[in-house]
Amino acid sequence: MFKVSICSRYFAASFSRSYSKIPDRPWILGIETSCDDSGAAIVSGNGTVLGDCIHSQQNSHLKFGGIIPPVAQDFHRLHIDNVVQETFRRSDIDCSQLDAIAVTNRPGLPLSLIVGLRYAKYLARKYRKPIIPIHHMEAHALMARMTNKVPFPFLCILISGGHSLLTLVKSTSQFYLLGETLDDAPGEAFDKIARRLKLRNLPEYAWRSGGRSIEQAAMSSDNPRKYDFPLPLSHYRDCQFSFAGLKNTATRHILQQERELDLDPDAVLPDYQDLCAGFLNAAARHISQRTQRAIRFCEKEKLIGSDDAKFLVISGGVACNDAIFNTVSNMAKGFGYTTVRPERQHCTDNGIMIAWNGVEKFLVGEDVTMDYASVDIVGKTKLGTSLIEKVKSANIPSKC
Repeated sequence: MFKVSICSRYFAASFSRSYSKIPDRPWILGIETSCDDSGAAIVSGNGTVLGDCIHSQQNSHLKFGGIIPPVAQDFHRLHIDNVVQETFRRSDIDCSQLDAIAVTNRPGLPLSLIVGLRYAKYLARKYRKPIIPIHHMEAHALMARMTNKVPFPFLCILISGGHSLLTLVKSTSQFYLLGETLDDAPGEAFDKIARRLKLRNLPEYAWRSGGRSIEQAAMSSDNPRKYDFPLPLSHYRDCQFSFAGLKNTATRHILQQERELDLDPDAVLPDYQDLCAGFLNAAARHISQRTQRAIRFCEKEKLIGSDDAKFLVISGGVACNDAIFNTVSNMAKGFGYTTVRPERQHCTDNGIMIAWNGVEKFLVGEDVTMDYASVDIVGKTKLGTSLIEKVKSANIPSKC
């Protein structure tokens, strides 16, 4: 499946140059359709975004209360060609000038993934370009390297509407899973509580995502400690996540207040800002506690050396949340870690992260193939090698 010769010719011409002087090539087109956004971008070898375009389905799915896979697939089919062609227009190059086409093929909604992969194969066959299959979560983890000097190895927290996990990233292909969610992802929990609070009934939150609404509401809280939120999994010495407990606690608080105040069915709690603040703070503390244990585990096992530059990357849609980012950053700073995240517009699903992952893979000759039939979609798949049981066996207490 791997075709290293394509990249070898590139390196033969630039071997004597330092990385900062490598020419803009390769030019990689990235296509992303793993869930509900159709994204495309062309990124160069030095991390320059030559052009990008994205079509978001968020507002279309709001009325359904969630993503319906067949509906998402229909939107991808309707918009994928326009998104890619607009990317070419904005970059002022055409497909014949590309070095390769990177496309998300795992994990994700199968009905969505297939649209992007088929379109990528169509372009690859027509213009005889190699394809680079991309793991969606690996792309999120590596995205920060496009705009930040983050060397391997580094720790990464991926938090979004569909995922929450901790991983040690050793290279573009070596990922070690330290912890993952046992139930809900944080973004999913935020969305459900925002709906339960009926925040969309308020004009300022009508077209915001659940996570953004809760973060915005929490900023206006007068009493962020009014509602009690016990820390999930505090007695379990691992790096696993659980947001269902926080969600259930929030729901109980809401039900109790609605009964006590005898609120109308469409009414919003008068102190919804305080509940949002308590819920958000608890989520941030939970993520911080599990990450602290991951840091201490990596130090104990010497997975990140004392002489290494220590970096913690927070990526995924929830990385945009400043309360969570700042809480985790402050904790990590005490261990000598620098915390970074991709630029905000790159935290959510987009074609740029797929193209950049394609660039990194192309430069090391990894997963670059002309055997189009060998590339297929995979709806569910793990990230790298699991060290979850080893973390549990280490029995490391948390100081949070």
